[in-house]
Amino acid sequence: WCVFQPSASTGYDFIVDLPTGLENLGITLYLGLNGISMPLFFMAGIVGLAAGIYAMQSGAERLQQYLCLVLFMQAGLMGVFASVDIFFFYFFHELALIPTFICIGVWGGRDRHSAAMEMTIYLTLGAMLSLLGLLAIYFQSGANSFDMISLRNAVANAPIDGEWQHIIFGLLLFGFGILVSLFPFHSWAPRGYSAAPTSIAMLHSGVLKKFGLYGLIQVALPLVPEGAYQWQNLLAWLGLAGVIVIGLITISQRDLKDMVGFSSVMHMGYCFLGIAAMSVLGSSGVIITMVAHGLTVALLFLLGHVVYRRTDTYDMEDMGGLVKQTPILALLFSAAVFASIGLPGPGLLNFFGEFAIFAALWNFSKLITAVAVLGVIISAIYGLRAIARIFFGPPSEAMESHLRESTVKDITSAEKIPVLLLLITLVVIGLWPRMMTDPMKPVLEESFASIESAKHELVLETEDIPLEVAENKSAPAE
Repeated sequence: WCVFQPSASTGYDFIVDLPTGLENLGITLYLGLNGISMPLFFMAGIVGLAAGIYAMQSGAERLQQYLCLVLFMQAGLMGVFASVDIFFFYFFHELALIPTFICIGVWGGRDRHSAAMEMTIYLTLGAMLSLLGLLAIYFQSGANSFDMISLRNAVANAPIDGEWQHIIFGLLLFGFGILVSLFPFHSWAPRGYSAAPTSIAMLHSGVLKKFGLYGLIQVALPLVPEGAYQWQNLLAWLGLAGVIVIGLITISQRDLKDMVGFSSVMHMGYCFLGIAAMSVLGSSGVIITMVAHGLTVALLFLLGHVVYRRTDTYDMEDMGGLVKQTPILALLFSAAVFASIGLPGPGLLNFFGEFAIFAALWNFSKLITAVAVLGVIISAIYGLRAIARIFFGPPSEAMESHLRESTVKDITSAEKIPVLLLLITLVVIGLWPRMMTDPMKPVLEESFASIESAKHELVLETEDIPLEVAENKSAPAE
């Protein structure tokens, strides 16, 4: 019924294999972790714990039902990164979306119904395209299994036809891309996060959004590598547009929650650029950035709501001068912004991830890399301006009136617990990133061995050189 295989030769550790009754269809509840999924699984646990702790402090109506849905969502998130079977990989993602829609519709804020509807439309479209791509892999691979290990072995022995690879990667790129808010399919994300309860915004933007990026690295690149190279240029330009265009939109935001939402979309652009680099270094940078972003954006949404509790507004133009009343909150918020920008200290993990992405991208396109680096400056502009507006700038008339009518207290001990949990995790992993990169490297190297082989064959097909001739040319002289 259950097999535990630590350090199995399959590349996955901590494997649990449970019967489903659907083995004839190649569907098994096969759970395990490898060097790619393990850091994301750990990040999901930390963000989920912080979101759960903060949800208990929310004072929401029907709190028990709200907490049950948060835990239900967390179960789906953990299942996504633990699934070795792509059927359950998809199933757990859809499972986590159900409480997302319910919580936004019931406990959400402004425009929650229209925001939930827009999210439903976009995410359903993305899910359908992703499902078509995953089913096409199942039928075209000939493995008769949804197990990723079996699929990789089958594709290694008999690669999927090149035309089908082009179609499949396109389906997965736009399917997963919509779920990750790939430009220009991003409009649902800022609106959804603005309407969502804080804990749900933390979980979705910090963890669930990583489903699509993880799927591209863990599933799409190893199984349809030739298709990936055919879509490489478009992916790079869309990623660049996500960084620059969304970054400029982020600068124009007055609403703190909207600013964090657009910032989240912008940072996904870096991840798409890293995937477009098609290298071990680029994908390593993407995974590091995914973990760093998950912790950072959850921290920003959390602290944004802590600020809202004290000001009764998310409009940064109506704030100012809070540093005198809330010095600890100002310090923690500044640390979160520095982490998002990638500055030393709390931002080391983001710095390592983005630096790896830029280094890998430089080998692909120097122009795209040079323009993408401007995104770091854009992040610094909106991040530092938010700190100045909220805490260090002169208080607005509305804030002066608010301060006269009520006493603004600094962040409480209960609120500090989830904040410090996220912040300390960022600092610790940033100081010792090898705890992530060492297990990750051999898994990515194995994946990119097949990708490099596909690239070589694609170049030969493009140049119309027979494979036998190329092999003879590359053979050493005797």
